[in-house]
Amino acid sequence: MAHFCIKTRIENRTPKELLELFNEDLFRALKPPVMNLQVERFDGCQTNHQVHLKMDVFGLMNQKWISLITDHGESFEECFFVDEGTLLPPPLKSWRHRHRLLRINDQASYVVDDITYSTGHKALDLLIYPALYAMFSFRIPVYKDKLSKK
Repeated sequence: MAHFCIKTRIENRTPKELLELFNEDLFRALKPPVMNLQVERFDGCQTNHQVHLKMDVFGLMNQKWISLITDHGESFEECFFVDEGTLLPPPLKSWRHRHRLLRINDQASYVVDDITYSTGHKALDLLIYPALYAMFSFRIPVYKDKLSKK
């Protein structure tokens, strides 16, 4: 298993306000520029909701991805939801993405992408790590643009 976290500071939003903005429009905006993505189903961010995608990278590998929201929760300090891959494109064998929205103070919160994945081979996990990390780093300016209170 491989793991990484990317944390983005968002000004003037509470975790609950941020959670309300996690919708299909934001999901589409978070797509990496090298990826063609079709959202076939987006139920939302609560337990038992599903997300079905059809995607390709650089015009290659038309693949399906299905995730199930396996957990979610809300409190004053943190809101979260967890998506786990049930149908993943090769070489992925497992995927768990915990979306955490953490209160910093009255003026700011963090959006944390906490990702654990496996291909079943430690060397391949390490090989794809830079690409996955880069794809999720792309989210930082999108989060700041779409989630910051204007």
